[in-house]
Amino acid sequence: MRISLFIALAVWAFACGAPDQGMEEIPNYEGPVQQAEDMILYHSEDAVVKNKLVTPKFLEYVNGDREFPEGLYFEFYDEEGNVTSTLRADEAYYFKEEDRWRGRGDVEVKNIEKGQKLESEELFWKPKEEQIFTEKFVTITLPDKILYGQGLTAKQDFSSYQIKKPQGTFDIEE
Repeated sequence: MRISLFIALAVWAFACGAPDQGMEEIPNYEGPVQQAEDMILYHSEDAVVKNKLVTPKFLEYVNGDREFPEGLYFEFYDEEGNVTSTLRADEAYYFKEEDRWRGRGDVEVKNIEKGQKLESEELFWKPKEEQIFTEKFVTITLPDKILYGQGLTAKQDFSSYQIKKPQGTFDIEE
């Protein structure tokens, strides 16, 4: 009886303590934890709408990152509720940890008040710093001329900007 009890305990201990050779480790889920379609989202401060985001598809991940694989459209408003500028991209991604947005594809920023337009294939936006930037080629359309260049830093409303490597013909006042 003692021998059979000892053998049973040994088999039980071995079975419980040894990892199962046939089992593989289950990988962590890395897909979206939330998703929405045809989403319109308003952001306001002190009961004043600051911007509106429109997107056909929205995905949010466990780390807080957000993806807009079918593009997005932003409208920015002044204190009176007038649209001052817009931003559109074919696809976009929000990096929560860095509080930074990236737009790709056909990216366009318009300053409605000044009639200015910025176009690029990639553009980054830091909302807290109210800054947009890129290292890619840019086209800036003004009411009276078109500017080209490689790389740009600008205010988010496009009220001021600097092209890092301007290209083309320029008029210089003496």
